[in-house]
Amino acid sequence: MADRIQLLPEVVANQIAAGEVVNRPASVVKEMMENAIDAGASCVKVNFRDGGKELIQIVDDGCGMSALDARMAFDRHATSKIRSVEDIYSLHTFGFRGEALASIAAVSQVELRTRQAEDELGTVTEIHGGAFLSQQPVVCPVGSQFFVRNLFYNVPARRRFLEKSTTSAKQIKSEFQRVALCHPDVSFELYANDAPIYQLPVGSLATRIVDLMGRSIKQNLLEVDASTSIASVKGYIGRPAAAKQRNQEQFLFVNGRYFKSPYLVSALLRGYDKLIPPTSQPSYFLFLEIDPSRIDVNIHPQKTEVKFADEEAVWQIVNAAVRETLAKSGAVPMMDFDREQSVEIPVMGRGVVYGEPSAVQNSDYNPFSDSYIDPSAPDPNLNYRGFDVPYTGSVEHSALSDATAPSMSVRPTAFSPAVTFGGGEEEFEDFRSSAVAPMGGMLPPMAEQPEDEQFFEVASEGASQQQMNLHPTPAFERPMALGGGLALAFVEGQPTLVELRRAEERILFEDYMAMSRTAHGVSQQLLFPEQLIFSKEEYASLVEREVELASLGFDLHFGEGERVEVRGLPAEMAVEELESVLYELVGLFSEPCLDAHRCRERAAALLAASGARRLPKILAQEQLEALLTRLAEVENFSFSPSGKRILQPLSLEELRGKLG
Repeated sequence: MADRIQLLPEVVANQIAAGEVVNRPASVVKEMMENAIDAGASCVKVNFRDGGKELIQIVDDGCGMSALDARMAFDRHATSKIRSVEDIYSLHTFGFRGEALASIAAVSQVELRTRQAEDELGTVTEIHGGAFLSQQPVVCPVGSQFFVRNLFYNVPARRRFLEKSTTSAKQIKSEFQRVALCHPDVSFELYANDAPIYQLPVGSLATRIVDLMGRSIKQNLLEVDASTSIASVKGYIGRPAAAKQRNQEQFLFVNGRYFKSPYLVSALLRGYDKLIPPTSQPSYFLFLEIDPSRIDVNIHPQKTEVKFADEEAVWQIVNAAVRETLAKSGAVPMMDFDREQSVEIPVMGRGVVYGEPSAVQNSDYNPFSDSYIDPSAPDPNLNYRGFDVPYTGSVEHSALSDATAPSMSVRPTAFSPAVTFGGGEEEFEDFRSSAVAPMGGMLPPMAEQPEDEQFFEVASEGASQQQMNLHPTPAFERPMALGGGLALAFVEGQPTLVELRRAEERILFEDYMAMSRTAHGVSQQLLFPEQLIFSKEEYASLVEREVELASLGFDLHFGEGERVEVRGLPAEMAVEELESVLYELVGLFSEPCLDAHRCRERAAALLAASGARRLPKILAQEQLEALLTRLAEVENFSFSPSGKRILQPLSLEELRGKLG
């Protein structure tokens, strides 16, 4: 019987290996970028077309290769990274197997142009489908230029099942982010179909994170820095309040290499225990530094799985580092972490005296001390006399009903005392019980409030007043400021509480919506324009919405390098809130399935909330009357744009019952 076992041809073996090493265009980008970093490049440029199927181009200014190295680089198991098996366990580079270039060349048409600094001429090498075509001298800059064309052109089955171009583009972008995050000391550029996506200058790690993820993440980053004799953990984690149900801002690195580890992620999430909902995920950008001999990265061709010799110890270190960072930020109960007496977790040693964190205690704390009393709060020792006026027998005939009492010049109307208000919320309940405590807790309980999102659609789209059980034109008579952002007014003899900041928010919302419809925004010009820098995507979003932003009062001028000069902003906005509001608007514009009308409403609500925060908690009588006059003129005066209650009627029967 004839022998049946034979060695595969080199080309066939490389094509089989390509299935593991290069399974999609993003894998090519990853391997080639890592090779550029290993070559000492200070600038790496990536360009792809048609999701990487037509072309992937990688240009670097690294050390380059000689003509012989350029030829041998495409041979399988040819590498400059290791000489013996011991070298595998002391790696400080990304690649080491020598499989990537051979696998890529086996399933594509590759052209390499490269030159070393000491050579006058470079060399151009062409390999198609794993077969060497030519090599000749060429004039080119120092470094390497790889052109990978027609990926999987000779493996039709594999090419047929590649993801669509948009999906491949997202995968390439993700791989680019991972490599770029590891090396903030290297400048990177990414182009899709020759159009720029990222242009990342050299900077700090925080700057690189902001450039890649967007400026909105800047205010949510908390720095992590912990070192032990086993490992060190550095980087940033997100504030608990910024956790998301679907979070793409999650990166783990070890010795500059991206990896995945559900085990270590569980250590990180344990640090957020009871701080975020179980369905939410925090952002994290953590970099572990460990002795290379204590880890094994040679687990899988993708090199995203890593084995740790001290896995349990590393788990404890990550968990302790995250909890310490959150504690210092005030997210968890704060302790005085004494760095000089800190425990080096989890290293154990004989004769070592461990110092525990010392607790902070204020022995002089006295909640009844004068220093804890709000000077603006009413004196609880004084008898309540009905709004500091002589009691005359009934609420209806108190001194407040005298002709001399302050009144408002608004349209008279009938406001039924039996009117019902839907809604109710914890925030308003807390604020009623605290701000109006001197009334003896006489406010009636609130009914349930409709869902914010449902109400927003009803209220903002001009629902009928019958749906909201309100008369169209209320008259707020004899208004009186109570402090704490509350006012009291009478409507047809019925006392009604008014939450003033929510009233201002509703008024501003209506104003902004009117401006967006007429495209005539009121803008306050800045004496000194503000300069802001955005990412490529954020910048493009602002340019696209320039007209809508102008109608709301923004005067923006777009410059080079994703710089935006803000020369004017909406009249009611504080300059201090400009940066945060603009970034929130950018995030709003990027939301999918948001039509133009809905987008204008959400933007108007955001600006209204910002402007309402400037309203003082205590208003002069003239200011109060003017505010309520404006509130009476808007169509939907009972709820803020987010669905929070503005008005709360008080039952006369309940008030009498409180008086005994």
